[in-house]
Amino acid sequence: MLRFALLSAATLVGRCLAQAPSTFPHVYPGMPTTPFGPEWQQYFEVTGALPNVTGTLPRSFAGNVGVNRPDHLNATLFFWGFEKANGTLTGAASDTDPWIIWLQGGPGSSSLAGLLIENGPLQVQFDGSITQNDFAWNKLADTFWVDQPVGVGYGTSDSTGYVQSEDQTGRDFVEFLSNLVKIFPSLAKRPLHLIGESYAGTYIPYITKALFSTAQSPVNLAKIAIGDGTIAAKPVSHDVPVLTLIETYPQLISYDPEVFEYFKTQVHLCGYDLNLTYPQNGHFPTLKDETFGASSSASLSSSSLALESLVKRVGQRSQATRVERRELMNRRESWKRDLAGRPNGTIDPFYGCSILDGMLIFGSLVLSLFTKSSELYDYAANYTFPWTLGGFDPYDVPDALNPEVSKDPTNFFNDPATRSAIHAPDHVWVETFGFTFGAAADGTPIAESSAPPMGFLTDLATNASAKGVGMIFYSGNDDSLVPHHGTEVVIQNMTFGGIQGFTRKPATPWTDDEGKFAGIIHQERNVTYALFAGSGHLVPQSVPAAAFVFVREFLLGSNLTGFLDSHTGKVVGGEVPALAEDVLPGNLTIYYGSGESGTTSLSTVAPSATIAAWVHFIATATATAKGSA
Repeated sequence: MLRFALLSAATLVGRCLAQAPSTFPHVYPGMPTTPFGPEWQQYFEVTGALPNVTGTLPRSFAGNVGVNRPDHLNATLFFWGFEKANGTLTGAASDTDPWIIWLQGGPGSSSLAGLLIENGPLQVQFDGSITQNDFAWNKLADTFWVDQPVGVGYGTSDSTGYVQSEDQTGRDFVEFLSNLVKIFPSLAKRPLHLIGESYAGTYIPYITKALFSTAQSPVNLAKIAIGDGTIAAKPVSHDVPVLTLIETYPQLISYDPEVFEYFKTQVHLCGYDLNLTYPQNGHFPTLKDETFGASSSASLSSSSLALESLVKRVGQRSQATRVERRELMNRRESWKRDLAGRPNGTIDPFYGCSILDGMLIFGSLVLSLFTKSSELYDYAANYTFPWTLGGFDPYDVPDALNPEVSKDPTNFFNDPATRSAIHAPDHVWVETFGFTFGAAADGTPIAESSAPPMGFLTDLATNASAKGVGMIFYSGNDDSLVPHHGTEVVIQNMTFGGIQGFTRKPATPWTDDEGKFAGIIHQERNVTYALFAGSGHLVPQSVPAAAFVFVREFLLGSNLTGFLDSHTGKVVGGEVPALAEDVLPGNLTIYYGSGESGTTSLSTVAPSATIAAWVHFIATATATAKGSA
């Protein structure tokens, strides 16, 4: 995973040093000359052979659809939609038949990548081969993977037509939907389930807000779902959860109580020790965003040279790590000496409050380099085996493979046969696009400046309840990119059904179809939260069977497991006290070695005495905080 992410980042950096491109839909033979309508179905149907794909696929449709901007006629989104069964998109479907739209995050990530590496009917393997997916979501409902905003993936835009704000993203998506339902008229009344992950946690609330603000909504929105979502500002999404992450995976600090106490002190000094109560007692304070640490006031948004140096560091990480290790070995000992002499502690002058946030931001481009910007990542990479071997996957903590098992859909989507079959534009497809919000006069990407959705979630929840639209949040327990505790803070800061946050801590287990424990589920007052056990940032990829059941039962269905009955005070499915803790323990095993063969090769587990000593320590160290939650 990380290997692919870093390669994509390096590719994007090269693009960012140029300027925002102008791209256009490709006109294929047979394109109607009339406005969008059912006659476009035949044009968009995918009938050509797809490279390396064998067997029969469900019928699908793909191509570019405009967003109705008169001043930017080539501003389009790209879709690839698969039927649940033959004719379910084009026939006279029942008004109650659900359909799904999946959105990737980024910002600037193509949803087509999710189709091939997460939840679509096709799955790219480490060797580039393509197989069919037993847990494809289109087996449950007609499903569309949509590249958006304009210009992302196979979407198109002229150089001045990129979105300037998330409000524009929302408006464009509403216009896209208005055209899509003209092509497939049955979709207008059928219940739409809009789901996405990561930065889609920003997209989806803004899209939902735009739909709610539209006098005549083009679709019947039934539920929205956000997985491991970037809903709040970076301190809430990335830094507040650091202690929960360490408690979930104490292997990151070698089960060292002294190191835990150090991070606990840093969290307190930065104001990140937010206390969750059920229901929540008042809103949380605004937290300062210190992406680059207290010692750095530089911004990458105005320096292409800085970005070039970051790319260099990606390629030279193994050499740089040795130097950094020597420096940090000395600093680690000074940390402990300083804390021993200063009971109240001080904020680390090097990292500031960038305790977990390892993101270096250049405009709308996010490079997950995990070098000096993140204190916890640095600690693990320099002092904790097996992460000292150079493998750290922020998407999936117990995965320390180096190199990663790489599943890259780039070749498939840039194959001329694929382009022709799915009616794609002629431009090069990239997994993550660097100019989502356009380019400045000097050609550098423009930074996105819209407020995080956390600020208007209460209003959104009020409107959702009034319109009968369910809200779902879910997280992977092994994700360190957007750890689950940040999502729980978002929920407890939101007022819905007249009460702030959940009134009971999530503690109900749920299982997949094989009866395997899948995680924790809780439902109250039109809001659902699920924590997936054994899953990283990309839930449909990490635990495909559990994700499939979750979509079937809780997104499309009305399974009441975890539902709190406000009249009886009872929870459907019961509550397990051990699951009501702040932490769901992670995997004891950490995997390392080379992932080039497509499999994990080596693993390590700490001695049982070390684990037992840690369990005893952490029970005491966190007793006060848990007692007040």
